[in-house]
Amino acid sequence: MIGYRRVSTVEQNTARQLDGQTCDEIFEDKASGKDAGRPELRRMMQHARKGDVVLVHSMDRLARNVDDLRKIVSELNTKGVEVRFLKEALSFTGQQNPMSEMMLSILGAVAQFERSMILERQREGVAIAKAAGKYRGGVAKLKSEQVEKLKALLAGGMPKARAAREFGITRQTLYSYIAVERATKAN
Repeated sequence: MIGYRRVSTVEQNTARQLDGQTCDEIFEDKASGKDAGRPELRRMMQHARKGDVVLVHSMDRLARNVDDLRKIVSELNTKGVEVRFLKEALSFTGQQNPMSEMMLSILGAVAQFERSMILERQREGVAIAKAAGKYRGGVAKLKSEQVEKLKALLAGGMPKARAAREFGITRQTLYSYIAVERATKAN
C-alpha cells in the first residue's frame, strides 16, 4: 500500500488526507497540482510496482486537469498498479471498463472545472478590491536588509534551495525576489 498526499503550499497540512489508512510508504508533495512534474509524485511513480495499490484522498490531489489525471492513472495501471481514490470511492486497475473510464474523465473534469471557477472568483475579488483601493498584495516575507543578504549569498554561489531554507521562505518566494531584482535592473 502506497499513499500519495498533496497540498498546494508548505503552510497547508496533509493530516486529513489518508487519515485512518495504513500505508507501507507515503509520498507527499507540497506543491501546486497544476502540472505533473512534482518531485514526490515522480518518486512514487518510479517506486510503484506490479501488485501495489496507490491510495489518494481524492482525484484533485493527484491532478488538476483531466489529461494529467488520465495519464498518471494509465501509467500506474500499465505497470500493474491499482489506483484508489478514497473520497470518490473509485478504484482503477487498468481493466478495460468503459464505466470506470467515463467516471475518471467526468470526475476529473469536475475537479478541473472547480479549480477554474475558484481562480475566476479569486481574480474577480482581487479586481474589485483593487478598484476600491483595498488590495495591496501579499505581505513581504523579508526585510530589505534580508533581501540584500540573500542577493549576496546567491551571487556568491549558494544554491537557491539552501538559501530559501536559511531565510525560511519557499523557493517560489525566492524566485519572486530574483524576478523583482531583474525587473529593477532592466528598467
